[in-house]
Amino acid sequence: MKIIFAGTPEFAVPCLQTLLDSEHEVCAVYTQPDRPAGRGRKLHPSPVKELALAAGILVFQPLTMKTSEDLQQISALNADLMVVVAYGMILTQAVLDAPKLGCINVHASLLPRWRGAAPIQRSLMAGDQKTGVTIMQIVRKLDAGDMLHKEECEIGETDTASDLHDKLAALGAIGLAKVLAQIETGTVHAEAQDEALVTYAEKLEKSEAVIDWTQPARDIARKVRGLNSWPVAQTLYQDNVLRIWQAVPVNDDPIIVGATGRSPLKPGTVRCADKHMDVATGNGFLRLLEVQLPGGKRMPVQAFLSAHDADGAKLG
Repeated sequence: MKIIFAGTPEFAVPCLQTLLDSEHEVCAVYTQPDRPAGRGRKLHPSPVKELALAAGILVFQPLTMKTSEDLQQISALNADLMVVVAYGMILTQAVLDAPKLGCINVHASLLPRWRGAAPIQRSLMAGDQKTGVTIMQIVRKLDAGDMLHKEECEIGETDTASDLHDKLAALGAIGLAKVLAQIETGTVHAEAQDEALVTYAEKLEKSEAVIDWTQPARDIARKVRGLNSWPVAQTLYQDNVLRIWQAVPVNDDPIIVGATGRSPLKPGTVRCADKHMDVATGNGFLRLLEVQLPGGKRMPVQAFLSAHDADGAKLG
C-alpha cells in the first residue's frame, strides 16, 4: 500500500520504522514544525522528521493542514492509507477523506478507557493494572473511532510513565503491522467503542506536580510514577523545590504506621532511619528513592541524606 505517515515525538518512531522496513511505500511524512529547544533555543526537528529524512522520505510540516494548498498537497499524494501516531494536530474531515482507505491511529490506551492527551500518565495515576495500545479508525470526534486491534501489557509495580511510553511505543508498531496485514487481506474487524465505558485522559499540567501530603501514600506513589519524566512530582524542602523521581509506599510496616495505617506524624513530616527517607502522608509513609534539588542532578536518597539532615523536616 501507498501510505502517508503523520507523527511527531519519539513514541511514533517505532511505527514509522516498521513501515519503512515493510513492503509498503511511505510516500510522505507529516510532522510538527521544528521547535526551539535547549539553552540556545535553536530550532530542532522532531524525532519523526529525523528518521524520515535519514530514509529519504518527503517531509511536510504544515501549520494547520486546513489551507487549500495543504489539502491539494495531501490529495496529490494519492495515498491508500494514512497512519497517524501522536501527530499533535486535529485532522479535518477533508484530510480524513483524502486517502482511499481513510486514516488509522495508534493510541496509547485500551480504548474506550483513556481517550485524550495523556493516557499513559493517567492510567498509572489511576492505579490501572494493565494498559496497551489500540489501533482505530480516525473520526472527527476525539479518539472515538471504531477499534481495529488491541495489544495489551501489564503495568508493573515500579513502572513509570517513561517505562510505559517505551513499552507501548514498541507494542504500537507490533499492532500496526498486524492491522496493515489485515487491511490488505480484507480480514480487519472493526468494533465500535462502548460510550458508557469512556474515560478521558486530560492533558497534564505543571500545577499537578505539587504533592499533597494529606493524600494516601499509595496515591502519591502512583502520582510520582505517572509524572516521571514530566513534569516530575515535587515538594518544598527548606524553601527549595525538591523533585521526586522515584518513591514507594510503605503502608504495611506496623512499626512505622501502626494498626490503623495512619502515621503518628503530621503529613509531610520526614522520618529518617536506616538510610531511608520516609515521609508521613494522610495514610502511611512514602519512601523517597530518588530526588533532585535545583541545579543538581538526580540522586539516590542515600546521597541526599549524606549532605542533608532531613529527619523531622516538614515538606510542602
